[in-house]
Amino acid sequence: MARGSACTDLECRLKITVAIPSYGRDHVLVDTLREVLNLSPPPAEVLVLDQTRAHTSDVETMLREWDAAGGIRWLRLTEPSITRAMNQGLLAASNDIVLFLDDDIHPEPALLRAHLAAHRDTAATLVAGRVIQPWQAGVDVSKDTRFHFASLRPAWITQFMGGNFSIRRKAALDLGGFDENFVRVAYRFEAEFAYRLDRAGHRIYFEPAASLYHLKVATGGTRSFGEHLTTFKPDHAVGAYYCCLRTWSGWPSLGGFLATAARSVATRHHLRRPWWIPVTLVAQLLGMGWALGLYLSGPRYLRPPSAGAPH
Repeated sequence: MARGSACTDLECRLKITVAIPSYGRDHVLVDTLREVLNLSPPPAEVLVLDQTRAHTSDVETMLREWDAAGGIRWLRLTEPSITRAMNQGLLAASNDIVLFLDDDIHPEPALLRAHLAAHRDTAATLVAGRVIQPWQAGVDVSKDTRFHFASLRPAWITQFMGGNFSIRRKAALDLGGFDENFVRVAYRFEAEFAYRLDRAGHRIYFEPAASLYHLKVATGGTRSFGEHLTTFKPDHAVGAYYCCLRTWSGWPSLGGFLATAARSVATRHHLRRPWWIPVTLVAQLLGMGWALGLYLSGPRYLRPPSAGAPH
């Protein structure tokens, strides 16, 4: 097992669990893990929440060797579900702070230390890290006044991105974990969880020093469910409508439904290719129906929220 750090003793590792949900990824997953393991100091624990049915033989071998050597804990999950995988990460983690990362990233050297320092210095429940998308690499954002997740300005915020955030494990478990009714692409699961955090009196801090580059690999992950602009399937749509129902009620939910449907076809893609509008609207209608069924069945938490936590 290759490590870039001279500090291999357990006491020298940072007391943080890195949890990486993965689905349909092979070599990019290995590259991501290698970079995380080579951070100095390294994390005390790396969980690979693997929902891929079968890897290429060389990737399978590498993951097995890392697992046997103790570099990672390779947890095989039978069904692809980002929220279920993250819940399993919360259960399996042995540290108070759990850092969730995408499986197609390039971490900056200070990523782990910056997350831990932000928790220590701000007492935030959730720390959102900086995410630099491919089109933002090399772009000067130092003068931007509008907040975005490639910003260089620390701030208290109300939302977070799922590919680079750390959370206090007990607080997450007290809230019941992530709602597993966010199925398939699980769009907006972060917004619903942030809503519950806020209602329970917790805060979210954005720490730009906790930075990574998102590679946005075209295959695997949520991209396994197709392109949302050109499919009639509701896999991309259902999460947005379910989030409306979970965070609003009555007329606001209806307004959210209508606004979401309108936004889904108010794109340059649809303006240039209007023949896709009916296809997208079919996906939206199917997503509405699916979301309503999920809502009526009740949220699927990891376990019932603690007394006083919002349901």
